[in-house]
Amino acid sequence: MGKIRLIVLDILKPHEPSILNLSSELSNLDGIDGVNISVNEIDSKVETVKATIFGEDIDFDKVEEVVEDMGASIHSIDKVSSGKKVVKEVFTHQDTNSK
Repeated sequence: MGKIRLIVLDILKPHEPSILNLSSELSNLDGIDGVNISVNEIDSKVETVKATIFGEDIDFDKVEEVVEDMGASIHSIDKVSSGKKVVKEVFTHQDTNSK
């Protein structure tokens, strides 16, 4: 199996721990070089966040374990890049017409 280099996750989490703590815990994992988390939606008890994780060899099982240990859950895997390098996504005419 090729190494996972980039993964984008839709995560449902309680307000605490904060995205600062979640980002820090994920970035401490081996094989991860950077984490970007943004809040998409806030409810009275939970928030939906998008986590973009970049690295040389991301271990998804360990990412999932950290997320769950912090009381959150992964709703979906929205994007994955794997292999020897991250391939830049190219937008085509069809992509612009579908919006």
